[in-house]
Amino acid sequence: MSVRELVVLGTASQVPTRHRNHNGYLLRWDGEGILFDPGEGTQRQMLRAGAAAHDLNRICVTHFHGDHSLGLAGVIQRINLDRVPHEITAHYPRSGKRFFDRLRHATAYRETVALTEAPVDADGVLATTPAYALEARRLSHPVESYGYRLVEPDGRRMLPDRLAAHGITGPDVGRIQHEGSLRGVPLEAVSEVRRGQRFAFVMDTRLCEGARELAEDCDLLVIESTFLDEDETLATEHGHLTAGQAARLARDAGVRHLVLTHFSQRYSEPAEFERQARAAGFEGELTVAHDLQRVPVPKRR
Repeated sequence: MSVRELVVLGTASQVPTRHRNHNGYLLRWDGEGILFDPGEGTQRQMLRAGAAAHDLNRICVTHFHGDHSLGLAGVIQRINLDRVPHEITAHYPRSGKRFFDRLRHATAYRETVALTEAPVDADGVLATTPAYALEARRLSHPVESYGYRLVEPDGRRMLPDRLAAHGITGPDVGRIQHEGSLRGVPLEAVSEVRRGQRFAFVMDTRLCEGARELAEDCDLLVIESTFLDEDETLATEHGHLTAGQAARLARDAGVRHLVLTHFSQRYSEPAEFERQARAAGFEGELTVAHDLQRVPVPKRR
């Protein structure tokens, strides 16, 4: 069965708390799994969430602060321990390669899997598969940081009334989809464009053009909201967003479902993040993330 969902493995910024693990997010996209920002404890959180190393196809690291990357050592060693049979590709800022190498080889273990490294050093498309294109955009943070965006190719939605009007039924429906026309009837006459779904992952950043481009027209946006609005000056100083800033960005970008995460330990009441996001004018579906939560990608319109 095709599954498209976000599995939240951790939601704490800087340090884990009693109720929040370091960051970690697994995007299940049909038969693939993309792990974003595996902080400390991600391997155990995956176990608790029912996710295995075999579920991973890509690892995407936004930047090399510890709460976004300290879990790499354990995850990579588990990939090798379990002898994952398929290729796994790791994306991370090229400027942080020394950190990636240290984490990858933090302790002695037997390498049984050829982990492919594909560092990021510029905006653009990182990978293209039949199911999606993976893109990156530079963010605004004290260390080099990139956000990620997954875009499904547009498809075609067949229109039953138009098919019937042209007498196209049964196996002929598949034939016109495959061949592009049938008995002089073009595919465009019996179908319409079905826009591909879009997902974005935006961590540790001030408001910037890269964040806006990543969020544009997303079905599901996962974005940091480290601070509440009353601490906006502090957020800007440290290269972060407030709940209101994240919500306004999502509102202006036309996001359908907004997931707020990466919360500072100074706050104990999650409801205030939701209140401030709504006060900022975001009217779509809204989730204030908690550990081990599952968030489905919205169904197509």
